[in-house]
Amino acid sequence: MARRRHRTLTTTFAVVSIVAMSALGVALVLTQSQFMRQQALDDAVRTAVAYVKTGVNDHVPLKEWTAEQLSPASTQALARNLRLDSDLREVRIFVPSGRPIYDSNADSTSYAFPDTERLDLALGSSTPTAEIVTQVESAGPASADGSRVVSDAETVLDVYVPVRAKGNGAPVAVAQVVLDYSSNWAATSQALQRVALLVAGCLVAVWLLLFRTVRRASRVLRASASENARLALLDPLTGLPNRRLLSQRLEVASEQSTANSTQLGLLIIDVDAFKEINDSLGHDRGDQLLQQVASRLSSIVRSTDTVARLGGDEFAILLSSVRSVDDGVMFGQRVLEQFAEPFHMDGLVLHVETSVGLAVLPDHADDITTLLKHADIAMYVAKAGRIGLSVYDPGGDSSSTAKLILLGDLRQALSSDDQLSIHYQPKIDLASGDIVGLEALLRWNHPTRGNIPPGDFVPLAERTGLVHSLTRKVLELVLSQLRDWRRAGWEVQVAVNLSALNLSEPDLDHKIAALLEEYDVPAQLLEFEITESAIVQDPERAAITLRKIAAMGSTIALDDFGIGNTSISQLRDLPVDTLKIDRSFIVDLENGNEVLVRVVTDLAHEFQMVAVAEGVEARATADHLRRLGCDLAQGFLYAHPMPADQLLELYAEHGMTPRTDVEELSSAGSSSTS
Repeated sequence: MARRRHRTLTTTFAVVSIVAMSALGVALVLTQSQFMRQQALDDAVRTAVAYVKTGVNDHVPLKEWTAEQLSPASTQALARNLRLDSDLREVRIFVPSGRPIYDSNADSTSYAFPDTERLDLALGSSTPTAEIVTQVESAGPASADGSRVVSDAETVLDVYVPVRAKGNGAPVAVAQVVLDYSSNWAATSQALQRVALLVAGCLVAVWLLLFRTVRRASRVLRASASENARLALLDPLTGLPNRRLLSQRLEVASEQSTANSTQLGLLIIDVDAFKEINDSLGHDRGDQLLQQVASRLSSIVRSTDTVARLGGDEFAILLSSVRSVDDGVMFGQRVLEQFAEPFHMDGLVLHVETSVGLAVLPDHADDITTLLKHADIAMYVAKAGRIGLSVYDPGGDSSSTAKLILLGDLRQALSSDDQLSIHYQPKIDLASGDIVGLEALLRWNHPTRGNIPPGDFVPLAERTGLVHSLTRKVLELVLSQLRDWRRAGWEVQVAVNLSALNLSEPDLDHKIAALLEEYDVPAQLLEFEITESAIVQDPERAAITLRKIAAMGSTIALDDFGIGNTSISQLRDLPVDTLKIDRSFIVDLENGNEVLVRVVTDLAHEFQMVAVAEGVEARATADHLRRLGCDLAQGFLYAHPMPADQLLELYAEHGMTPRTDVEELSSAGSSSTS
């Protein structure tokens, strides 16, 4: 089929190009023909004008032109000057009335009649007019009746040339000059033939070159397409079938197992701690490890089985037929044995473990899609329990399945407009009791499960990398609300949480800046909260990212301070504006944590930072914190996290009025959360 398509494309090109080349050739020849014929005609007309100018204009007195009668002397002068030859066939002179007063071929002029239209045109425009005429040429003496024997036809040029008398610029007569045009016509025709042959030859040469190039390119493209089609089904690193080819073979194997009443086994294999190996030893050695894993797995399968690389450090083995689940388990043990021996890479000896998940069709699934999913779940169970090999258990994997389902629902929620929303918890100035800022807290209202706590889905997002999309969603919601508040005349700083994965993004500051510009919100209205654990994972990278954010104008808050491992030197080097004392110290403030809170508060003030107490739930705790010098507090004593449209009520309770009309602010808050 591919070869027939190739021939069809080549034939199509040949037909289309021949038609196009032919049309181009005809156009070129016609254009050149018109140009050459016009050039030859112009040359002949100039010759006729020259005959008249030199032989007529200066040889007849003006009075004879006025009298419309030539004297014998003038007639002789004209006959002498206008001597007929092979080029000049005849000359007649007509006065404006149309009467001929001179004819080079006759003694009498009574029989000659002019073309009145051309005569008037020559007199009126003072320019010559020409006409190509095919006429018969007579030969031999005249007969008694004046006729001649016709010998042949010839092409002549009949030119009407205005005659001007000496000293008079206006035409006084018109000379009909008949020139032999046969030689010009023949020469032009021969030249056109040569041009046509040259154009045809060039176009044929160009077409042959193009056709050869296209045919060669078609062959190369066909070979490349065939190779790409083959490579599209193979993993470029290991040469193993990829996920797409595995799916195709699963389809075939499933049909065969159904027809033969046999079972189909699928193992999903994941190399443990591969990311750490890649990060510590480099991607080159990571690739070498994957190639050796592929080689070892390929060495233990049958010719009817398939080893595939699904991506990253994940492999799959399709067992085309197994007698029972126990057969699959035995083969899974063989896979684990392949990892018992260390891997050798450039003199480095590396011990690697793996996690294997097994599912069998039809015991564990009814179709290949479910089979893949259940084998993958079994692999995650093996990985989580560090047990090496796990067989899919419908009753034992409910937790894993629920997490996978929840993860899928979260992806859908990110693209929805009505599931994810922001609640705001105020920060209170302990000295004045005023609300001085807000913390943005994400809420998920699942369409069927209702409100899902952040603790259930945020860690899942962080483990899968979905936290980047989640953080962007939070920023978009917060910035949209800040924009509405600003339009209503109210500005307040809102704190947004960042995870450790967010800090690993090299272009995080550019993404934040782009969103600030899109929503027309100044950077000063955003504060970013990070935990000590996020900094500890990669202190150097975290410091670089935070400095870039701080340079934009946003402030940085260190959340849950006191429970992590942040050193004083790290705190000094970070662009932190706020220390948030962890709620665990605030709850037990009356039971021995007073000294710790005082130390943290003094430390914050020493570094020109603001100290914020989290989890304040009692008035006595707030009073105690104020005496210890703590600046701000937030907690259930003041307010639970609430939607934006409820903030006005809280402001009213605190005796505060935002610098805007109350109804206008309510409208803005409602529109952003609807």
